[in-house]
Amino acid sequence: MATKPQRTLILGAVAYDPKVVTIWDGFGAYFADHGLDFDYVLFSNYERQVRALFDGLITVAWNSPLAWLQCEKIAEATGRKVRALCMRDTDCDLASLIVVRADSDLHATADLRGRRVAVGAGDSPQATLIPLSFLAEQGLEPARDFEVVRFDLLAGKHGDHVGGERDAVRALLKGNADAACMLDANRAVFEHEGIVAPGALRVLARTPLYDHCNFTVIEDEAQSAPVARFAQLLLGMSHADNRVRPLLDMEGLKRWVAGRTAGYAALRAAVERFGTIDQFVRESTARRK
Repeated sequence: MATKPQRTLILGAVAYDPKVVTIWDGFGAYFADHGLDFDYVLFSNYERQVRALFDGLITVAWNSPLAWLQCEKIAEATGRKVRALCMRDTDCDLASLIVVRADSDLHATADLRGRRVAVGAGDSPQATLIPLSFLAEQGLEPARDFEVVRFDLLAGKHGDHVGGERDAVRALLKGNADAACMLDANRAVFEHEGIVAPGALRVLARTPLYDHCNFTVIEDEAQSAPVARFAQLLLGMSHADNRVRPLLDMEGLKRWVAGRTAGYAALRAAVERFGTIDQFVRESTARRK
């Protein structure tokens, strides 16, 4: 009797940078050599990717944290469940910073009242949503108690490109803003790029810790053989392996870890406060009724 061919696992990823092609071509070859029938599809935005997951066009979505919450909400509204399958070690326990120039007269978040705070893309968790929600929790309502200077670049990519984040920091350094919001890890990146001189910025506040991206699957698929093998191969990758090390470095991790969801509370509070994903969830849910 002929063996039934294994169903292809199709991954969705957002093309926020040309390196995404190199990364998934490389991982695809690795998966193929380990017996996993794998392919990937690139999307220009996370909203299209989320819909593709629920339409069954992809098996796994490499999601931003905001896209994870979109999936969670759509699943809840349609009687389904989603699972965070795996994530990078560097997706765990992140923080955003509110920074000022080193010579600034601002020394506490309360000092931002009446000032200008630069943020990144409107859908960026780390450079906009989480820090603005954090300030609101400190009693400073955006656009009421301080001016929000927005650098809303490449909507739909959820700030992965960090272009708006860079522009927010540039605005701060040029004196066009009094403070800027950024991912803690990007401070070193911007110094390495020459955008920020060492010692030019001072941290005014740091948000509580939160988590970032994950591989999202519909619960019904989570136990399927292709998904189980995909997770096994991810978790088995070693940074000591010369074949995968360059790919892991490009993707910004040392190892893949099991997915967790407790670290999305801060972003969930932000989207509930600002209603960021409400319309998309309503429209996506209506398509399935």
